[in-house]
Amino acid sequence: MTDSLPDRLSIDPDSPYYNEELLTRGIGLTLNGVEKTNAEEYCISEGWIKVAAGKTLDRKGKPLTLKLKGEVVVWPLDEASN
Repeated sequence: MTDSLPDRLSIDPDSPYYNEELLTRGIGLTLNGVEKTNAEEYCISEGWIKVAAGKTLDRKGKPLTLKLKGEVVVWPLDEASN
């Protein structure tokens, strides 16, 4: 596997952008220079991340999300640093 990360990635298994292998390795993410650990999905080219809106759920039982816009930077986490 290469160290290049996809432009878009989601933690929702029902999403077409879900990639279990990458998620188990770990991904670091910053939005406008602030590290985020609660991102549900990101898109680098469009410059946004989605975060859960508290504990509120939609009618399908999935968390409601807010889209935050800005400069998105992602990197693979090094397993040796964990």
